[in-house]
Amino acid sequence: MVIVGAGPAGVRAAQTLLRYGVRPTVIDEAPLPGGQIYRQGAIARGSARERYGFEWRKARSIHAAGAELAAQADYRPCTAVWNASPGLLDLVREGEIDTLPYTHLLLATGATDRVLPFAGWTLPGVYSLGGAQIALKGQHCLLGPRILFAGSGPLLYLVAYQYARAGGRVQAVLDYGSRASQAKALPALMNQAGTLAKGLYYLGWLRARGIPVFHAARIDAALGAGRVETVRAIVEGAAVEFACDVLAVGHGLRSETQLADLLDCAFDFDDAQRAWLPRRDAEGRSTVAGVYLAGDGAGIAGAAFAELAGERAALAMLTDHGIAVDGARVRALARHQRSLARFRQGMDRAFALPPAEASCGDEVIVCRCEEIRAGALRAAARQYDIDDLNRLKALTRIGMGLCQGRMCQAGAAELLACCREVPLSKIGRLRGQAPVKPLALASLGEAAP
Repeated sequence: MVIVGAGPAGVRAAQTLLRYGVRPTVIDEAPLPGGQIYRQGAIARGSARERYGFEWRKARSIHAAGAELAAQADYRPCTAVWNASPGLLDLVREGEIDTLPYTHLLLATGATDRVLPFAGWTLPGVYSLGGAQIALKGQHCLLGPRILFAGSGPLLYLVAYQYARAGGRVQAVLDYGSRASQAKALPALMNQAGTLAKGLYYLGWLRARGIPVFHAARIDAALGAGRVETVRAIVEGAAVEFACDVLAVGHGLRSETQLADLLDCAFDFDDAQRAWLPRRDAEGRSTVAGVYLAGDGAGIAGAAFAELAGERAALAMLTDHGIAVDGARVRALARHQRSLARFRQGMDRAFALPPAEASCGDEVIVCRCEEIRAGALRAAARQYDIDDLNRLKALTRIGMGLCQGRMCQAGAAELLACCREVPLSKIGRLRGQAPVKPLALASLGEAAP
């Protein structure tokens, strides 16, 4: 049994398999377990409470469970899966190619930032929210000195709070969501009152220290000569400018689904997350026999849900392998997952995702790898009557660069749907292609017979 990813879902899944006497292989790109949310630096500085705030106990628990993997499981850190086929994974570590067969595969690949294009988003000094958080957690460094946070989603307030608490000069927080929409989401959010209280604490802490928080705000442009110096935003319909040295921006998270795509798992469009997600049953089984899904790689639901999903998927793997599991535990996990799912619905209402068209003029680069601008995409869509994202890719090279569409797919899809006046669900998604991560041709040459 193989697990890809050593974040909350992957660690709990591996821990479950070990508890039942099964020694899994765990593959992770990071040098230490924890995923993005509980990322560990190469050198731990400060206490766990200082690094992870309210989540320090959970982080310490995941780290402790992850440390056990090195002794009890076949744990392979700093290793990437660059291709997947039925029964076989292609791996790369430090430039060396390897293969790994499997009978049961759990994909716990997590998520990355979802950043929609706007004028100036390619300027030096513009980072994703996740990138800013990684710099703080993994490298113990503050981007800045003057930093502006913008976008949508709970990560916005968390990272702003972490930076301000660490001594960063936070200029302001620009939240795309409106106060009215967030107020309407409160009944669903009350389903997890403790988690809601943490979010309200972050907001109150920022305001108590004089950090402005604006709602119904969207970025119009990042401006500067050589690097970002000013950000122009539309706040409740009025243009406002903010001086800064760094802009950290994100529009929620996007699931890493490329390996599931390569394995021919069926996908469905999720209206709330405005994305195509691999289909799975309640226990994490995909539509492909022997392939399971858990955590944010199967749909954004947060770290707490990921832990439960990882354990439940591992129990499904054991059941399908003919090993009897604790049915009461499966039922308890299901109840807790349903409760967290209701909370997630409230989060989706509170932090709506903005359409890319709102701040994407023709001159804006949408595909950074291939330097393709919005105007070129619109022109091709109109000239050739394109209503399919893969057709747009074939004619413009959108999504053909090193990132394989991870950075540009969301923006290109929103733009095409708006340009052609069709629902986002109708224009499809970019098909996964190997290698899903950049791979040196020299490595492939050395691996050839």
